[in-house]
Amino acid sequence: MGKRNIVVIDEDKCNGCGLCVSACAESAIQLVDGKAKLVSDTYCDGLGACLGECPQDAITIEQLEAVDFDEEAAKERIARMQETKQAQGQIEKACGCPGANARTIDRSTVNRQVPVGRSVPSALTNWPVQIHLVPVNAPYLRGADLLISADCAPFAFADFHTKLLPGKILLIGCPKLDDANVYVEKLGQIFANSGVKSITIVRMEVPCCGGLTQIIKQALAISGANIPVTEVTVGISGDIIGERRLDTVLV
Repeated sequence: MGKRNIVVIDEDKCNGCGLCVSACAESAIQLVDGKAKLVSDTYCDGLGACLGECPQDAITIEQLEAVDFDEEAAKERIARMQETKQAQGQIEKACGCPGANARTIDRSTVNRQVPVGRSVPSALTNWPVQIHLVPVNAPYLRGADLLISADCAPFAFADFHTKLLPGKILLIGCPKLDDANVYVEKLGQIFANSGVKSITIVRMEVPCCGGLTQIIKQALAISGANIPVTEVTVGISGDIIGERRLDTVLV
């Protein structure tokens, strides 16, 4: 083992968008808990194809002690990953964010429970809801149970108003397309000054949406607030596929 060029990822800057994962031809990078990680030095050729894809400037190429790049091992890893995806019916495009792949969802057999002519009442009790637009001193934030949602989630999860929103104050944003630093600063002020009682994160299953949890983690860190946090993950098919308490992860 000697010194060579190797990818280094700054986790503090990474927002989990997943663009570097798609850009790495050797599949040496993967998302772990919403952050990009170098799987193994063995799979990284050090050429930096991922470098220009990172919108956060979180990736650098440095001369470090690392095991040699093994092209054959990298090919074997890619083959194994492709086999797994084929088995799961999840083959993705060769480029672009994994969460941006176009797909059609069959709803033809869904039995709608709402009677014809009836509509589900809205559970929304605050406005505005977009994080950029919400005043940090808005009265509805005081002592609130916050529901901080990726803006795609209410469209994917049909029961959003009946199962997730009642009794909560809604804030929405996109961790991939919006400015994460602005969100961290604003949410940090809200957490520090509004006496928020609880936070429920609603994210989509796509990798880049893990950035929402990281935003809230950073906002809690700068606020110094100790607030219970639950993360709910919505599948693209429209079901809740995961729910977990994050208090011990975020503190």
